[in-house]
Amino acid sequence: MKLYSFFRSSAAYRVRIALNLKALSYEYVAKHLRRGEHVEPEYRAIHPQGLVPALDDGGVVIPQSLAIIEYLEEAYPQTPRLLPAAAADRAIVRAMSEAIACEIHPLNNLRVLNYLKSQMGQTEDATHVWIRHWIAEGFAALEQSIRTHSGDGNHCFGADVTLADVCLVPQVYNARRFETDVSPYPTLVAVATYLERLPAFAAARPEIQPDAE
Repeated sequence: MKLYSFFRSSAAYRVRIALNLKALSYEYVAKHLRRGEHVEPEYRAIHPQGLVPALDDGGVVIPQSLAIIEYLEEAYPQTPRLLPAAAADRAIVRAMSEAIACEIHPLNNLRVLNYLKSQMGQTEDATHVWIRHWIAEGFAALEQSIRTHSGDGNHCFGADVTLADVCLVPQVYNARRFETDVSPYPTLVAVATYLERLPAFAAARPEIQPDAE
């Protein structure tokens, strides 16, 4: 199994956590986004969008972090299961996960920030204001969802690690990196702080990956 990754990519961070939780070994293949390694023809042939992550499992290449994690959930159903047994519970966990992966994260994405600077003439400071605004918008809603659905104050949903937790930790890491004020979201921060200490999450941290700078 091969994971095409970049140490600072939130989407790749999610997949690393999921692989660690499932205790699946993999080869880390770095694609440095700032050096343009993800848009080189060799990688485009593997992943036409030229994004990370992509997972190669026995020659089958799967792009998109949520698709990869759901694939791992189905192909490697060993515990922990990242989606609950009940259909309604799975829907809630997916909704929380997508609030991060589809609503917050894309607006912080490197290619969006590069476009804001290069094509829209925005300064570095302005792009950081943009990042913090959209993280705050998303976290305000997530704070309410976690308060409603956490069963123990340590997880987004119930009392076990789910896909929502896997998505939350990388986004909180990003929020801190861009100096977002997270004090209005105490429940969310408490969950992330607990999860960050778990071995599968700790081993996925950006600064300890092979390509970390």
